[in-house]
Amino acid sequence: MIRSAEAVVVLDMEWTAWEGSRARRWGAPDEYREVVQIGAVKLDGGDALGERDSFDLLVRPRRNPVLSDYFIDLTGIAQERLDAEGVDLADAFAQFSDFLGPRPALVLSAGYDGWALEQNCRLCSVPFTLDLGCFFSITPMFVAALGVEERDFMSSQLPELLGFERPGRAHDAVGDARCIAEALRIVLREIPV
Repeated sequence: MIRSAEAVVVLDMEWTAWEGSRARRWGAPDEYREVVQIGAVKLDGGDALGERDSFDLLVRPRRNPVLSDYFIDLTGIAQERLDAEGVDLADAFAQFSDFLGPRPALVLSAGYDGWALEQNCRLCSVPFTLDLGCFFSITPMFVAALGVEERDFMSSQLPELLGFERPGRAHDAVGDARCIAEALRIVLREIPV
């Protein structure tokens, strides 16, 4: 599937978080996984998976517009930067859709980012006009290849797990998308998919 695709997009997103929200699965009152950053890299299909384009956009959350200190420390995204550069989810979704193009490529993530984007659109009454069938989590492939537990796995760990230099800050969406892309290249060299 990956090797035969004309193009592959690797998607990663950062969303609102608080101390312990991941363990609670964002189950505390007023905790929503609101998108704050969308990062993606568009790769050539085939064996090389060379990067041909990238996408990086900040998104202003509607329900929790003030970032937690935990999130700021984790991602390095300051409230001032978000206020100055962030766009509304409707605009972000339109720009990301344009980046994907009229015939969306295979969209891969180390998690369920396509689902999270669709949930954000639903939360904000933004029509989700993409085909969810184009979005795939490659976490099961990484978990199997690396022998780690899925519940503990995060894309930001890939450089340490696979021994490559981090191509950006951890918990930066486009940096993590590049980590996923490099991990994908390495794993595909080892495991025919």
